[in-house]
Amino acid sequence: MTSDLTTRTYMITGPEPELWYRDPISCLQATFGSVVARAGADPLAVLGAGWRFLHLPGDVRSEEFYYPCAPDESGGADLGAALAPHHELHSRWWQPADEDDLWREVRATLSDDRLVIAAVDNFHLPFRPAYGDVHAAHLVVVYGLDEVRGLVYVSDAMPPEFRGAVPIEAFLRSWGSANPTDVQDAFFSDSRIGRRCLDVRLDAPPPPLTPELLGGFLRTDVDAFTTATSARTGLAGFDEFAAELVDRCRLGDATALRELYPFGWGMQAQACLHGELLRRRGWEWGDPALAGAGRAVEAVAHAWTGLRITGAHGLGDARAVSADIAHHATVLRGKYASAVDAVGAAAARL
Repeated sequence: MTSDLTTRTYMITGPEPELWYRDPISCLQATFGSVVARAGADPLAVLGAGWRFLHLPGDVRSEEFYYPCAPDESGGADLGAALAPHHELHSRWWQPADEDDLWREVRATLSDDRLVIAAVDNFHLPFRPAYGDVHAAHLVVVYGLDEVRGLVYVSDAMPPEFRGAVPIEAFLRSWGSANPTDVQDAFFSDSRIGRRCLDVRLDAPPPPLTPELLGGFLRTDVDAFTTATSARTGLAGFDEFAAELVDRCRLGDATALRELYPFGWGMQAQACLHGELLRRRGWEWGDPALAGAGRAVEAVAHAWTGLRITGAHGLGDARAVSADIAHHATVLRGKYASAVDAVGAAAARL
């Protein structure tokens, strides 16, 4: 790494981040995974330890990285705590404080050997398939800056994956994009980027994942699924969400389907990671019940696909797909119930 913060930093480059990806996670989990890996922890053990359902009506945004976060005591939302409820992972959104020096905070973060997660518009990034074609809100990892040659070093684990230099001018257009409404992407356009960045920190090294520790995590998550709250959480929260979704579709409300796609991706990704963690640990520890619970949770992730894709194809006529939406929601509800039972049984053995 080469830097000089006493005058002006011209070049800061660190080790290339790990390209961490699982199908079907989004750029949110992928970028957080890179940061967790840089901190020396296993991204799957951190991001896959928790499993929840939370729907916040009116909160869904047209961004690939949308994820529901209950407000904390300060009124803010901590994506890190939402993604990893059992670990000291925390994050905060920030924007450049100095319009005359947009890179000041980026330089400081990189000089501290930490990664920057930046919101971008795919339309302006030369390595994205949507370049020059489709506007869409996305996240990438920034791991280097060379102001002499005018380059930003970017890592993106989402297919087709990329790690390398991007012209500063292109990155600035992407980072500051208005991300206007794009008929080619009804789900991730129409959401201003605004030079947003995420500062993500793993405040404490995770302890080794033992059966006893994982058992505690699972019991906490099962309680969250089976305890009714005033918010839309757990199985009762899913029932409220699904009933409202079907009702809105029957009324021809396409907005319900437009929100379903980004919201469902977050729920699907978390189920995918949680299921993989349980399945892998069940195999490693010789625990068939735990491995089976993992497969049951992965079935939840797969069932989200039918609901999300049906919604995507039904945007033009929500009323016409309402019966199919109801069917896929019923299938998904059954997968949730089976998985919660399987996870509870596995937790009782750990």
